[in-house]
Amino acid sequence: MRPTGAVAVDFGPDDHDSASRTSDDFEQVQYPPSHWSASQREEELPLYSVTEEKARRRVPKTVGASPFASDLGRDLYDDEGKDVYNKPRSYKAFQSSGRPRQPPLPPPTSIKEFLLQNVEHVAPAIYTLLSCWTRFHRIGHSNIVVWDEAHFGKFGSHYLKREFYFDVHPPLGKMLVGLVGLLSGYDGSFEFKSGAEYPDSVPYVAMRVMLATFGVAMVPLGWYTAVELGMSQWACHLVALMVLCDVGWLCISRFILLDSMLLFFTFLTVFCMTKFHNQQYQSFAFDWWMWLTFTGISIGLTTSVKMIGLFVTALVGLYTIEDLWEKVWGSQDACARPNQALVGEGPLGPGDAQMSSLFQANLVGNDFARNPLEIAFGSKVTLKNVGYGGGLLHSHVQSYPIGSLQQQVTCYHYKDENNEWNLLPRWDESEYDAKEPIRFLKHNDVIRLSHGPTKRNLHSHIIPAPVTKLNHEVSCYGNETIGDIHDHWVVEVVDDIKRGGREHIDRIHSLTTRLRFRHQVLGCYLRAANAVLPQWGFKQIEVSCIEENSPKDMHTYWNVESHWNSRLPAGETKYYRSPFLRDFWHLNVAMMTSNNALIPDPDKEDILASKPFDWPFMHLGLRMCGWGDYQTKYYLMGNPAVWWGGAISLFVSLGTLGLYLLRQQRKYTDMDAHEWEHFLYVGKVAFFGWALHYVPFLIMGRVTYVHHYLPTLYFAVLMLAHLLDHFIFSSRRWTQRTKAISFGVCSGIVLFCFWWFKGVAFGIDGPIAEHKGLLWRKSWNIYTQ
Repeated sequence: MRPTGAVAVDFGPDDHDSASRTSDDFEQVQYPPSHWSASQREEELPLYSVTEEKARRRVPKTVGASPFASDLGRDLYDDEGKDVYNKPRSYKAFQSSGRPRQPPLPPPTSIKEFLLQNVEHVAPAIYTLLSCWTRFHRIGHSNIVVWDEAHFGKFGSHYLKREFYFDVHPPLGKMLVGLVGLLSGYDGSFEFKSGAEYPDSVPYVAMRVMLATFGVAMVPLGWYTAVELGMSQWACHLVALMVLCDVGWLCISRFILLDSMLLFFTFLTVFCMTKFHNQQYQSFAFDWWMWLTFTGISIGLTTSVKMIGLFVTALVGLYTIEDLWEKVWGSQDACARPNQALVGEGPLGPGDAQMSSLFQANLVGNDFARNPLEIAFGSKVTLKNVGYGGGLLHSHVQSYPIGSLQQQVTCYHYKDENNEWNLLPRWDESEYDAKEPIRFLKHNDVIRLSHGPTKRNLHSHIIPAPVTKLNHEVSCYGNETIGDIHDHWVVEVVDDIKRGGREHIDRIHSLTTRLRFRHQVLGCYLRAANAVLPQWGFKQIEVSCIEENSPKDMHTYWNVESHWNSRLPAGETKYYRSPFLRDFWHLNVAMMTSNNALIPDPDKEDILASKPFDWPFMHLGLRMCGWGDYQTKYYLMGNPAVWWGGAISLFVSLGTLGLYLLRQQRKYTDMDAHEWEHFLYVGKVAFFGWALHYVPFLIMGRVTYVHHYLPTLYFAVLMLAHLLDHFIFSSRRWTQRTKAISFGVCSGIVLFCFWWFKGVAFGIDGPIAEHKGLLWRKSWNIYTQ
């Protein structure tokens, strides 16, 4: 009996009859159209006139061993029109994952044909309209400043008033907030205090609507990303539904915040990366370059809103490394501080003191450049720590509750008179006399720094510092007539930004000369790093005296910032030009340093904060405003079906991968090569995207909130849709009826959870106790006051 599927091949007459044939009899064989499958070619080719050797050459070949069956349905023996006797080339799959290549369609000849060719865009268009409704519905219902609108609305005001300010995030998001304010007719005069009612002069509804547009665009981006990842129509619908119906993404998109922009640009980056991946079959073509460029632009936009945009940058970087590895080594083909009552994440204020003194000197309205240039005894100065995020040397009347119990000395990031110090001679020299000749400050001079308001002297002694116990405490002691040698500090010049090394410096200049202060008795150096004092120190930066002499330690560097001396002329502006690249680098490092310094307050319980382990299964939400009976209440939480389903899918994906690899070792064939490549590709994008966005928060020291998980959630959504697609929607073992029922169940659960919890995003009015059924987890603080 003939085996099933076998093909009988007649190799023609015996060899003694073949002499009468010519090569022309073989060369006239017509090749089938390129869109036919390999199985059709095997049946249609007129093999009755082909010799045995030639027939073997027409059998599809695979390259390398694979544990999976090869049934790619591609042109495996294309000879590019060459003679069929030429040796065939090894098969190279240009694209074995992502969206399958589609042949270009002919130009439409009628409106009906045009509509039929673009019917795939009808579904995302409908989802976009639904997204407009969810994002804009009741968007102006609450007329108070909600949550971090207190910060980002204020930042937009600074841009409109052309004021410099310091923040822990990059500028693009706040610039866009300023832009929507400008387009809305806002003049920048509102203070955006937490819980304050918006006056009629602030078009807060228009500003919210414009920023919510970023949230609207997330839904079609989710759809098209699923399409580019090669998911089935069922899975694409499910991705769009989950993005549309997650109440966390919905809620965060409806206010004057940065998160809608961050989420949109994150979605955009993933979409551009998947589009670029699908251009690999035509490397260096126009579309290839276009989507490569768009991917880079979207990365820049994401990172320019918040620094966590670096996480999606890392995802694209890992993809690029793997792609290069495959091309170069795989195939040997080379290739081209929160407000504890209401807000979650606060700024350090306008805070130009966070920036270098030289940078500040070039701000409009700053008078540094009009101060005297050369420092002399008798000058009144402020001293700026040169370390990243460094503040001004500061003291106040409060004393240390431990240690010496003397007057506190700290570093402070705001300007006030408590930052002012008088530069005086040491105790064993004559008192400063303004009538004597001017004595300019030089390298190795010994000085005494007297605090302006209290007249106490900068002092150190062998008492442990309150936070950095290995360093010596720095305090203020005595007065204008009482003191000792522990008030003496040796001035050591490091260098000058304008003039170069110490050997080129004869006199110390304000702003540009970098100094170190060595205690004359102890030999330690005045230092201010990022150690934060407890609440008794007003959470200011600790100043200590470190015994280790580390000449490269920037936290021991200081410069004179403000300078007052009526006996000296004003400096010239040319001495205070600040290098752009230096300022750019300093600003970004200062932002990251300050962002990481937003740590939980051990003296207070922050009911808004949460831990990263709380996020995947939504252990705790976040109250975005006051919770009184007469207030409209917003609770930042997610759709339980989306969050819990996404978290579970991550564990299932690891188990599934392990099972497949185990079965592969036992020589089981579960899928063909293309299916395996697709399974791995989408799984890697989803899992590594999730891990790169989630794991860094586990090692951060800063305070964290549930909204930090919102970009991470997107990859959990992709993973959930990918697994449902793999096991159900694209599986050959289920009927269309079963797939439709499965999709109906999944989408029904998502829609039901959305409708049940929609009030937390649209706003809950009246006493919260009247809204029953919202406490699905006891840990949610919805009903407690």
